[in-house]
Amino acid sequence: MAGHSKWANIQHRKGRQDEKRGKIWTKLIKEITVAAKLGGGDIATNPRLRLAIDKAKDANMPNDNVQRAIQRGTGSLEGVNYEEIRYEGYGINGAAVIVDCLTDNRTRTVAEVRHAFAKNGGNMGAEGSVAFLFKHCGQMLFAPGTNEDRLMEAALDAGAEDVVTHDDGSLEVLTPVPEFSIVQDALAKLGLKAELATVTMRPENEITLEGDQAESMQKLLDALENLDDVQEVFSNAAL
Repeated sequence: MAGHSKWANIQHRKGRQDEKRGKIWTKLIKEITVAAKLGGGDIATNPRLRLAIDKAKDANMPNDNVQRAIQRGTGSLEGVNYEEIRYEGYGINGAAVIVDCLTDNRTRTVAEVRHAFAKNGGNMGAEGSVAFLFKHCGQMLFAPGTNEDRLMEAALDAGAEDVVTHDDGSLEVLTPVPEFSIVQDALAKLGLKAELATVTMRPENEITLEGDQAESMQKLLDALENLDDVQEVFSNAAL
């Protein structure tokens, strides 16, 4: 399956996230806490926790912070009780946006998310208004130059759904969510390490925005991502 260029967008996004490292640590601590609370503190039996810890390592979070978050989640340390909420809406030129939050105050969070949409040219939609435009799946992105035949054979043998070849030479492996860790481990054993590996809401089709529209959309996405209660922002806008 062929696809358009993705590599530059991913690198740009990672660079912007690196600039916000302090905020990323806070978000990851929340995610680790909730993952441990819901599925226990053992990464062997809790794929969500394993993914959160992998992201924490990528963000150079100290292990002590990780362990304390796990302990808060499993109840051996006192901690805040977070609730998972998803909001949906529209950005520039009707681009779809999904905002996943972890919060201890739903009233505060919805007000902040609605304000960020309204202030930056977007608007919130009803539950389910854009989610159907995305697919919940595992995603691994490999750098241009990766051996396509080798990656495709190994990924599909391990349980991947698809391997997408992008115009820029990057390769994207898509998996069902339950098989994400299995495929990742199988590829890692062959020395195939993804530059990006996550469980995501992947847009089925993207809307390309350029110039002023792209700049305005980026401001909206940044405003949402900068909110303390927001964990992840997904959009079908290609900037």
